[in-house]
Amino acid sequence: MQFVMFSKHLQELSIVEAARRAQAIGFEGLDLTVREGGHIAPEDARTQLPEAKRALADLGMDIPMLTTNISSTESPHAEEIMTMAQSLGIANLKLGYWPYRPFGSIHAQLDDVRRKLDGLEKLAGETGVRLCIHTHSGNTLSAVEAVVYLLLKDRDPRRLGAYVDPMHMTVEGGKSGWQQGLDLVQDYIALMSVKSAGWFRTDNPETGEATWQAKLVPVQQGTVRWREFLSCMQQVGFEGTVSFHSEYQGGSSWRDLTLDELLEQTQADLAYLRPLFAAAGLG
Repeated sequence: MQFVMFSKHLQELSIVEAARRAQAIGFEGLDLTVREGGHIAPEDARTQLPEAKRALADLGMDIPMLTTNISSTESPHAEEIMTMAQSLGIANLKLGYWPYRPFGSIHAQLDDVRRKLDGLEKLAGETGVRLCIHTHSGNTLSAVEAVVYLLLKDRDPRRLGAYVDPMHMTVEGGKSGWQQGLDLVQDYIALMSVKSAGWFRTDNPETGEATWQAKLVPVQQGTVRWREFLSCMQQVGFEGTVSFHSEYQGGSSWRDLTLDELLEQTQADLAYLRPLFAAAGLG
């Protein structure tokens, strides 16, 4: 098992400097963004991904996974990214998202995504990588693990996998929905992310109505029940990569941290969770 840091949150740094800063707080590698606006643009993967792999290896760091926006075989440079990843020993790639819209059309939308996954599964087999669906709350077709299961059912888990995200799973199924969802996709779990959230209330003074928004908080303070979640992950035999998503900047966070504050909080997150992983028999 490897603990890596999602490079999205180090985007202002070069890949090498991002790796150095992540290593300094205890990580073994990067979950590197290879997508529009990421550390590496899709069209530059052929040249820049090998350079990044070598540079991190020189630091004693690894790139065990990539975060991409690939959502079909027609996504720009999809085959090139997958082929290059396999050649560098990068086994797992996070897929992009398929939006859910509008209400009443989910069956047609699922049929469309199934057709896209048919092509992606074939291409993954040809290139020798695994493409993973991220369980992401909100307006995506992967917000509910039961839907992810429907998309993955009867497919090759060596080629298509589930990237489980306890925060998003808890947002959508806070009592036991997350657990049932994890149970459903257990045979496909390849990757896991780390983050947690709390619910924040805003009152409308004109209507008297309240709205609630989930925002990222330190993992020790959020709604994810880590001991229960990790116990389930141990039962399903998880041994994959764990990516820390330090989304402590912008409106989705309980506070907007500077980069140094973000790294300090991420170090605290890692220090809190390492013993819990070990206690659960993981890692």
